[in-house]
Amino acid sequence: MSKCGAVCEVYSRCCGYFRPVANWNKGKKSEFKDRKMYEVKKDARKNPDGSPSHDM
Repeated sequence: MSKCGAVCEVYSRCCGYFRPVANWNKGKKSEFKDRKMYEVKKDARKNPDGSPSHDM
């Protein structure tokens, strides 16, 4: 992914609500920076055999 230099507002889920990270206090911002990011490569809503989960 290339960087274009544009300002981007980042949202994260906090206490059940999506909130802009810029509005968080200093401690919460620090905690956000320390998080380990990962990508879900597979549809987590499906069972290993490919059938849909009953939770959907």
